[in-house]
Amino acid sequence: MAAARPKVLLTNAIDPSGVEILSRVADVVVAPDAKADTLNRMVLDADVLMVRAFLPPDIFDGPHHLRGVVRHGVGLDMIPMDSATAKGIPVANVPGSNAEAVAEHAIAGMLLVARGIHRMDRELRETDWNTARRHSDDSTELLGRTLGIVGMGNVGTRVAEIAHAAFRMRVLGTASRSKPAPTFVEVATPERILRESDFVVLACPLTDATRHLVNAERLATMKPGAAIVNVARGPVTDERALATALAQGRLRAAVMDVYDEQPIPRDHPFLSLANVILTPHAAGITQESMKRMSQGAAEETLRLVAFQRPANLCNPSVWDAHLQRHGRQP
Repeated sequence: MAAARPKVLLTNAIDPSGVEILSRVADVVVAPDAKADTLNRMVLDADVLMVRAFLPPDIFDGPHHLRGVVRHGVGLDMIPMDSATAKGIPVANVPGSNAEAVAEHAIAGMLLVARGIHRMDRELRETDWNTARRHSDDSTELLGRTLGIVGMGNVGTRVAEIAHAAFRMRVLGTASRSKPAPTFVEVATPERILRESDFVVLACPLTDATRHLVNAERLATMKPGAAIVNVARGPVTDERALATALAQGRLRAAVMDVYDEQPIPRDHPFLSLANVILTPHAAGITQESMKRMSQGAAEETLRLVAFQRPANLCNPSVWDAHLQRHGRQP
């Protein structure tokens, strides 16, 4: 009698190329929704869980037999990492897979703010030619402006490269523990970045140190007319303080892709501010990035199914004990 194929549970659908890779060795099941009850129930008989939605904090408390969890993407805040590590569950991700998409989104946001293209488009459709054209009086160029980047990982580095090469911007960036900054980047503290930059791109992970990094006190030090682009995580900014600064006109604009609460509540103050450009946590999603993330996550899943160490193991301390628990030799 043939052994049962392992089961891979997806919180959300992925690119077909990833499903094709997984289907070679496993049965692939997509959860009908990402509600806590649904995921908690379906994970009980899964061998690997692939994550594209926030997991309930107690998802690993049941009598599961998981060989691992794979983040379809980079950020680990969707996964209760402390719980996974405490229970010896390996977690992998796919770093860099959506860096180009997020970086291009950040640059696009800066261009929209600088040129006011979105406002001209709206006025031309809803009002008239002359009203739309007047928005060009306030437009600026990126050339020679100062860009500050908080978070010089794959995304931040790519934003810096584009800004430097294409627009000859002066670039400030926070120090990175994993790699040196490009030679054209001036390493600076977050405080200096917020104080000196015309545009600030937030591309850092959410940690205790970065939560509300952009708060009322630091917003007050920013240049009048400066703009913030957040492609990191919502809580990196104090949303209430940021909304106040925007409403008072102390900042020129904000480009927000991420929020404290997602989906964004319909009574959120950002929705009533004309100087905020909003997108629904979509910066990292393109046809190309979805294919890269899905294929990369699928390859990591196959490694976990075979009890092979993932290429990007996020909690390496659990690996040896994980193998032993499943009757494998480290």
